[in-house]
Amino acid sequence: MLRMLSWRLCALVPSIVLLSFVVFLALHLIPGDPAVAYLSASQLPITEEAIERVTIELGLDRTVWEQYASWVSSALTMDFGTSYMTGEPVIEEFLFYFPATVELSVWAFLIVILSVIGLGSASAYYRKTWVDYSSRLFSIVGASLPSFWLGFLLLYVFSMSLGIFPSGNRGTVAHYVLPVLTLAIPYIAIYSRLFRTSLLEVEKLPWMSHARARGLSEKTIWLKFQLRHGVLALLPVLGIVMGYLLAGTFIVENIFSWPGVGRYMMNAIVQRDYPVIQFYILVIACLFLLINLIVDLLQAWLDPRQRHQKGGVKHV
Repeated sequence: MLRMLSWRLCALVPSIVLLSFVVFLALHLIPGDPAVAYLSASQLPITEEAIERVTIELGLDRTVWEQYASWVSSALTMDFGTSYMTGEPVIEEFLFYFPATVELSVWAFLIVILSVIGLGSASAYYRKTWVDYSSRLFSIVGASLPSFWLGFLLLYVFSMSLGIFPSGNRGTVAHYVLPVLTLAIPYIAIYSRLFRTSLLEVEKLPWMSHARARGLSEKTIWLKFQLRHGVLALLPVLGIVMGYLLAGTFIVENIFSWPGVGRYMMNAIVQRDYPVIQFYILVIACLFLLINLIVDLLQAWLDPRQRHQKGGVKHV
């Protein structure tokens, strides 16, 4: 376990370095002059003298490699630049908005886990019945709905028409319901069917027949063997879901006026606030790597067959 952890942590370093360079280079390939974007976001007059001055201040007159080296050296001291819009440090503004996004994502993640396990288990246990067919219908409809359309639909029905839930902002428990459902429903629809398939595949394994031959009850076999191994197969997927939920609040936060990082990022894109965009992409990508590492370690801990795998988790 410790060997696997050491190997994965060492593998993270070159991944993060390569990721930082790709993010830095990609933003520099975007059409447009960052100096003009800075002046526009700062609501300053755009003149040739101002553009020349800002170009020197931002170090845009240097080569890409020199700019990247300067950015990395600053990032190592937790200095990721200042926002063009507000003039405040990017990391401070990000940390101000990030808790709201984490709350939304964590609640959605919990709903996804409980719903996927519950719906997938019911569909597999009562396969080829109305429960299974209803689950399949929900999966088809839920996976077909774009998040932005689903958000507007829930907003129209439950807020504007029925007045049951508030239309936006963050406050009481009721404010969480619609944005959390908008985030969770597509993932529930997709992965509940995947979990059903995993459970049915486990049932075909030889040791399931051995368990029945030992005289174990179907309930014991289901809870102790089939459901447990189905959850193990679902773990890597749930790690990816958590990463997507953190990044996927982008649209939901703008629909429901949620004061999180996604809404902050949308304003940054509109204003071409390069330091904010750069930092956001880097943080989300690093969170993906970290979450996948945690999921792999958790899977290795739960499954002894994978603890001594040097290069990561071997899916079986």
